[in-house]
Parts: sequence; C-alpha cells; structure tokens
Amino acid sequence: MTSVPTPIPSRTQFVLEAVKHRILTGQLAPGQALVEVELAAQYGVSKTPVREALKTLAGTGLVVMNQYKGVTVRMVDADMAREVYDVRLLLEPEALRRTVHSGATLDAAREALERADSATDTAERSLANREFHRALYVPCGNPLLARMLDEVRDQAALVSAVAWAADPSWELEAGEHREILRRALAGDADGASLALHAHIASFVERAFPAPHREDMSI
Repeated sequence: MTSVPTPIPSRTQFVLEAVKHRILTGQLAPGQALVEVELAAQYGVSKTPVREALKTLAGTGLVVMNQYKGVTVRMVDADMAREVYDVRLLLEPEALRRTVHSGATLDAAREALERADSATDTAERSLANREFHRALYVPCGNPLLARMLDEVRDQAALVSAVAWAADPSWELEAGEHREILRRALAGDADGASLALHAHIASFVERAFPAPHREDMSI
C-alpha cells in the first residue's frame, strides 16, 4: 500500500519558502548561522515551524545541522559543486532529449527565458533561470527522472548563487539558454541535449576549475 506524504503545515511552508528564497538569492550566505529564535521573530511564528522548515532544508542539502555549531547555510566548495553538476550532466541532457522527442510545447521554458531577460535584479533572474531549466526536463515523460533532477535543483541553485556573486556571467548563460531552446523548438533533440550538456559543463568549469596536474603535484 502506497503511503501518502504528510502535508507540511502552512506556517512551516511559509518559513521554508522564505528561508530558501533568501539562501538561493544570496541574501543568506554560505556558512551563515540560522538561529531558530531569530527566524521565529522575523517571520512572526513560534520556533516549531522554524525548526521543521530547517529540517526540511537540511534534507534538500541547503543547510547543515550540527549539534555543536547549530544550523548554518551549506558551504559551497569545488567538490560539492562538481558532485551536484555531475548529476546534472548525467541526467538533464537526457531528460531534455526525451522532452523534445515527446513533442512538448516548451511554452513554460520560453516564458521563463523571457522573464530572465527582463529581470530587474539578480534574485528575479536567478529564479527565472531555475524555472527555465526545470521546464526543459519536467515534460520528459519519466516522473522519476524529473524528481531526481528536482532533488538536486536547490543545491545547483546554491552553487550558481555563489558563482554569480564572485563572477557574474548572466549574459553568456542567457545566450546559451536561447541556443538550447532554439534547438529544442526546432525538434533537434540531440543538438539541444548536446548544447545543454556543454552549457552545464562550461559553467562549473568556469566557476570551479579543476586543478592542473602540475598544481596537484606541488
């Protein structure tokens, strides 16, 4: 018998979405402490929904809970970034290839790209970019594949937020997004998949370059 997921209470969901938004838009930096009593006061709730929200965020990999150090926003380093983006490289291009083969309209991807292009701040553009990528893989026809990509989606966004704070590359990525969508709308499944693979790989290599062999020998 299949179990039904327990709904998250509305106050917990409110705190969850608010804290997640602040993390993914860089308002809460990696390593920053998240104190229950302070968050409860900020959002006008008791500590219970805050505690439950933080537990959920820990499960998605956005925060770290330590019995000695408390709760902090997850730190991003090269190893973490490459692990997350390796999963994306393995799954996301294949999901897009299947989406194109399915004949999906990709209207949601086009709309997300337009929102990103017209965004007035980095937070708005970041969220639109996330929706663009999700709109490419959700119609792939395999709900399990889509859920697996959803599971790393927040961690990928955290990596992106850290990378953009150090070296904004919005315009370059916007051009790559347009090319991916162009190929997908033209029905070129393999071409769209290859363009997406190159886009993901080049981003993580720019932001977290692999050490050269001579550097590793020092």
